[in-house]
Amino acid sequence: MAKTIAVSDDVYEMLSKAKMKGESFSDVIRRLLRRQKISDIPKILEDDEAEKIRELIERQKEIDLKRLRGML
Repeated sequence: MAKTIAVSDDVYEMLSKAKMKGESFSDVIRRLLRRQKISDIPKILEDDEAEKIRELIERQKEIDLKRLRGML
């Protein structure tokens, strides 16, 4: 059964831009809500592998921040 919901104009625009060819707004919302972070999916990686990836991500964030500060 379909339900009607109200969304603000900016949210409507965001959903419109996120729509893929042939998708309904319900499909877009469903797809976006199902997205998960890798860290939310249990035991894909061993703990030591996951920790190495976390460290790499943190290092990259630091590098990006330093680059950004250099641009200001």
